[in-house]
Amino acid sequence: MRTIRTATLADQDSIAAVEAECFPPAEAATAEQFSDRLKHYADHFLLLFEDDRLIAFVDGFVTNERDLTDAMYENAAMHDENGKWQMLFGVNTIPAFRRQGCAGELIGWFITIAKEQGRMGVVLTCKDKLIRYYETFGFVNEGLTAKSTHGGAAWYQMRLRF
Repeated sequence: MRTIRTATLADQDSIAAVEAECFPPAEAATAEQFSDRLKHYADHFLLLFEDDRLIAFVDGFVTNERDLTDAMYENAAMHDENGKWQMLFGVNTIPAFRRQGCAGELIGWFITIAKEQGRMGVVLTCKDKLIRYYETFGFVNEGLTAKSTHGGAAWYQMRLRF
């Protein structure tokens, strides 16, 4: 049975384990970073479980800043619950559950919640191979961003306006 819920600090180790399965070390957040993020914006994590096993999650904080920057990954205290923009930092699905709609379901809920909260939209960065995927949710590619070089990769900023 699959369930979706927001995170708590007790989910830190499970979240970090999923992240480590999904991203190379240079891009993956650590358990300590997730602890800080959970202390600041646990309600902006959506976790998908298969029975008691965490199989996917999405997260990101809210800000009045218009663009996603590398500093946001490092400083969870930048979260502003009254912010206009919902950032989407990570979309993670463990390999055994990919291509089953897990990420899409979580992204859909993330978008719905941001809209219900009165945000202006959702902003994310992705690698070029995922641009078309995010366009299916209504995100618009704003091009290669100089504001994020996270993990030494080239990132494209995408925005979904409500």
